[in-house]
Amino acid sequence: MERLDKIIATSLQISRKDAITLIKKGRITANNKTIKDPKEKFDENSAELFCDNKRIYYNKYVYIMMNKPKGVISASNGKGEKTVIDILPNDMKRKNLFPAGRLDKDTTGFMLITDDGELTHSILSPKNHIPKTYIAKLDKPFDDEIIKEFEKGIEFKDAKCLPATLEAVGGDYQVAKVVIRQGMYHQIKRMFSHFSINVVELKRIKMGALDLDESLKYGECRYLTKEEISAICDK
Repeated sequence: MERLDKIIATSLQISRKDAITLIKKGRITANNKTIKDPKEKFDENSAELFCDNKRIYYNKYVYIMMNKPKGVISASNGKGEKTVIDILPNDMKRKNLFPAGRLDKDTTGFMLITDDGELTHSILSPKNHIPKTYIAKLDKPFDDEIIKEFEKGIEFKDAKCLPATLEAVGGDYQVAKVVIRQGMYHQIKRMFSHFSINVVELKRIKMGALDLDESLKYGECRYLTKEEISAICDK
């Protein structure tokens, strides 16, 4: 059993505040009865719900895009440190949410937060090679030889990177667009460090075929549509 406002918010991918407004205006019916109390509870899997006479189907999982700011960690429990779950708006919080993958504490950009373990496994599985795109600001420029090394796959003492794409942004060789298809710890920083180049700032701007919504300010987030969820898994 779950509160009606939470069911509506999750199913319609809207804020809890907006869900409460719909309910109080009498626009929601549950089991053929108009319900105006947001706190009333229903079985989310069996209740027949309608909004303005249009059937509502309960979404088992939620998918949230966050523009991650610096200073928060990609974890569900920060053990004293602030996490991406901590900074979610209260009306988006629900049990079992976790970040799908990780960004370093000082890395910003596209963070997917969900409670769908199967999708997360698909995104993170090395065999699927889902591309992730980053913008990196560097302390010195790279050159065409380094681009070729990225394309071949850089080999470390403990591992070898899959081939990656590297290009200059706007002709500036100190601002790099990097596309990787695996998720080694500090991978992009290690790749540039191999050539004695330090990453000054790093931002993820794309997962799969889905771009970060640039209208989101740092720390802001929104629900994804079904089409957007599918795009994350596109290669």
